[in-house]
Amino acid sequence: MDRAQHLAVIDELVGRAFPARAERSGHLSSGPGYHLAALATSEEFWEDDGTRRPAVEEQYEAERDALSALLGARWGPPQVFSLWSVARRSMSGEHISEPWDDLSNHIPDLHLWRAGERWVALGVSQWDKELPFQLLAAVTTVDPP
Repeated sequence: MDRAQHLAVIDELVGRAFPARAERSGHLSSGPGYHLAALATSEEFWEDDGTRRPAVEEQYEAERDALSALLGARWGPPQVFSLWSVARRSMSGEHISEPWDDLSNHIPDLHLWRAGERWVALGVSQWDKELPFQLLAAVTTVDPP
């Protein structure tokens, strides 16, 4: 997907109704009050000698930043929201509402905007060092914790 397609997906999610219960279809998962979409997923990022290609993470962060600039033209500069404390609170047993609990497990920080009644967020995800990177978009009515 290119940036125009990423923006189209985000626009579609901002206008889409939320389901009554959690559901997943392809690269989209939704639930009461939220949608999460994988806009892009990295390919193989290991060198032949077993070392990791740092350029892949940098590429995904650059794509997030470029998309953030486009969204910033609509809604102003993003708030950079760290999910570190959210993950820590969740691991300590505190109930964290979705989608924030899920996001805090694999995204260190988000670029975040308020778009009417909804929050729009972009982040670079990696569940584990051996798993691919993803550029994720979240749209939710649930306020950040």
